[in-house]
Amino acid sequence: MTDDPDNDDDLIEGHGIVLRARNGDVIRYDPSGLVMRLSDKVVEDIALRLPGADRPAAHPSSPGHAPADAPDGIDAWDARQDGDWLRFTARLPGKQGVRGFRRHVDGGDIIAEPGGALLGLLGIGGARAALASPGGSTFPQHILAPADDIGAVGHNGIEVAQDRDRLEHLREMTHEALAAETILDWRMDDHGPLPVFVTRVETDASATAADLAKGRALQNLLIAARNLKAAADAMGQKAKVLAVTLDFALEDHSDSAIAYRDGMLSVMEAISDGLWKMGFDRPLFVARFEPGLPNIAPQAALEGQWELSWNHGDHRLIHSAPAYMFALDAYDRPTEMARRQQAEMTACAIAEAATWKCPTLHLAELEGEVLRVAARATGPLLIDPDDPLQAGPGAGFALLGCTNDATIKQVEIASDDPQTILLQLSKSPKGSDLRLAYACAGQFAGALRDGWHLDSVTGARLHRWALPANLPITHGRADA
Repeated sequence: MTDDPDNDDDLIEGHGIVLRARNGDVIRYDPSGLVMRLSDKVVEDIALRLPGADRPAAHPSSPGHAPADAPDGIDAWDARQDGDWLRFTARLPGKQGVRGFRRHVDGGDIIAEPGGALLGLLGIGGARAALASPGGSTFPQHILAPADDIGAVGHNGIEVAQDRDRLEHLREMTHEALAAETILDWRMDDHGPLPVFVTRVETDASATAADLAKGRALQNLLIAARNLKAAADAMGQKAKVLAVTLDFALEDHSDSAIAYRDGMLSVMEAISDGLWKMGFDRPLFVARFEPGLPNIAPQAALEGQWELSWNHGDHRLIHSAPAYMFALDAYDRPTEMARRQQAEMTACAIAEAATWKCPTLHLAELEGEVLRVAARATGPLLIDPDDPLQAGPGAGFALLGCTNDATIKQVEIASDDPQTILLQLSKSPKGSDLRLAYACAGQFAGALRDGWHLDSVTGARLHRWALPANLPITHGRADA
């Protein structure tokens, strides 16, 4: 990617897919012609047929590795040199307990032996995406960043990232790092293999989603992915991008919902194309739905997020949660507890990606004095009777553009369809631009959710609340 915006368009235009398998694209085309990606198994088979490659490399635990002195100052044993790496067993600070570690012979930070592929948890967005808590992880050798002395928070669009094949410990915990820590906690509880994560979020000052698709943050994110692969190659491991988080909504100044949606589609396409060229599968994108604050949230981005929630082409996009469920501090930023909960929801969305879906409202149809609201979810919906987010008697629903003082009297789930909401009105509403808002007018909160829940490490019970929506009200047969 270049700084020339005219050249940046080439990342999207003139690209396409000829053949796709379940695990990703097989043959694509770009301005240079057809491009084929071979599976790891095929590549390994070809490698074995090349001169000088007639047998696999020695296993890390094979007796061919030379004994070596353990690093000074730590409780370590069984040290041996394996190429450029000093590998050993140790008891080090962190939740991970006694296990295998490695350090490069030239020095640098100690890294845990991965329980599988080296996993990338990358992110892109505006200024809010760079929010981080000071201090490292409770799994310091398992959650890392490229060793460029930048950390988990990237370059903020100020400069172009550098190529690196080494990793370093974190000095701060971004959303991506907290999500990685959540996954490691789950693995510890289940006695599962502990992966090693490479985290990095890149941001810039783009004014619109379309600008973000051509900006330095995207360029630097792809460099971070390249560094993930380079670090894995240096370690003799495979690399995988587990997910890419998207956090760009409240900074957006697109002039329409469609412009925002199309801009974010361009962001995802540029990332997908860049990762595919490096040999990665099409990524999973994870975003929160940001309704913002009353009278402040940009309307185009608000409606554009809803458009994107159901119309995102062939990109693997899921919304982990609506942001209205998380507490804010006096500066309208998520509290420390809320940031941990956001990370837990993102980790759950990644773990359950095949089935994860926050309830999404699609249609508001007026039938006399009743509004039927059609939704899509993974199971039956309910109106939370405890109203923990204090949405009020309307459960977060509000009539907009009404000129005859019609009000919402009752909100309930339809008896004939557990994914349809019925709004009983005081009278049939009138207005030239009638709309139904959910969780994006008034208090910016809601009480509609499905039956999923998670008991958070913060002590709260987290639910999968419905995404905000601002729907035009149409007339049904009974009201025509």
